[in-house]
Amino acid sequence: MNTKEVATKVENRVTAGLRGASWDPALLPAGLQSRVVQLATGDGAQVVGCLHSLGGESTALVIMHPRELLLTHYMVPHAVAAGYACWVQGARSVGNDIRLEHEVALHDVAAGIAFLREAGFRRIVLLGNSGGAALFAFYIAQSEAGSGDRIARTPGGRPTKLDTVELARVDGLICLAPHPGQGKLLQNMIDPSVIDESDPFSTDPALDPFSATNGFELPPRGASYATDFVERYRAAQERRVARIDARARTLIAERMAERKRINGGETGDPRRAAYSGVFQVWRTNADLRCYDLSLAPSDRRWGTVWGADPYASNLGSVGFARVCTPESWLSTWSGLSSNASFDRCGAAISQPVLMIGYSGDNTVFPGDLEAIFATIASTDKQSHSVRGNHHGQPLERDERPGQEIAAGIILDWLGEKIR
Repeated sequence: MNTKEVATKVENRVTAGLRGASWDPALLPAGLQSRVVQLATGDGAQVVGCLHSLGGESTALVIMHPRELLLTHYMVPHAVAAGYACWVQGARSVGNDIRLEHEVALHDVAAGIAFLREAGFRRIVLLGNSGGAALFAFYIAQSEAGSGDRIARTPGGRPTKLDTVELARVDGLICLAPHPGQGKLLQNMIDPSVIDESDPFSTDPALDPFSATNGFELPPRGASYATDFVERYRAAQERRVARIDARARTLIAERMAERKRINGGETGDPRRAAYSGVFQVWRTNADLRCYDLSLAPSDRRWGTVWGADPYASNLGSVGFARVCTPESWLSTWSGLSSNASFDRCGAAISQPVLMIGYSGDNTVFPGDLEAIFATIASTDKQSHSVRGNHHGQPLERDERPGQEIAAGIILDWLGEKIR
């Protein structure tokens, strides 16, 4: 069976016509009002958000992802019908890894929360789906710190200006299919067999995850990686991230050194002083757990969130961290340098927390969820597992969608903890 046949077989196992993270229009309550609002952030940018409501609500859920615009998120109809407004915050960096720095994204979160407070909402709960969960954990960590104790500079060295804005406190956090943070996620996924970052096909055979010698095999049997290979692979993933970190810091240092020369009156090259050093990162989707289902056992299907063709997901034009600046890499995609991760932010979370993981998720695995939950300091926290894939879609035909089950858990929790 070739990879195309595998992809077709896997996709046919689930219900046709699924909408990913988007809502089912049939579930929208009568009288729903959706209002698009343009906001100015504390650092002078313009962002938009959308308020979904029936009117008269006192509690608002905030939904945001640092890289995606979740305007029609599947939880909106359930929440609004139950009497909660939903604010879907747009980030300035939607679909744009080149520009995404998480410290900057906090200004976008803050602008939305300030709008909701001014609009009269008494309770505000953050609902972080996937990468939105770590972003919100980062926001909470910074909002709990005094302005003088907030992170002053991004990992790339830019001033964050977080000491100049109000980061209003929130009343609760819902983590839906959360991953540990964009950087930690990528470190688990990145292909460490790459030898030369300028050559997408350069490969160290001893670390190749798609080599039969190392245990790779297509379904129906699937891969079987030896424990020593997994250990070497994980260590090599960290080394590759560290190499890219070093490259990013070198590019920044060279640019800043040239600017310093020019600003000091020396002869310099203004082109080098302006050069941002945009670079590509190939082969970023090769988590061994996606192909060896005996690693971190769960209900997941063979393959990745991008599909069942391992070569297309690892080398295709669409992928995590495919195009970055040095600053966006260090702030967002580096598992070693990014500040936006639960292991760095969880200790600051004291609000009530609800975490829901999907049992068939091939992006977030059981051990990841356990580790995230352990980092959260709140003594009022719950964790639930619901059958479904990363977006809560059914794993089998005619199965009740995990989205609906998760919605019921969320509404019960809101009724108990927030109202």
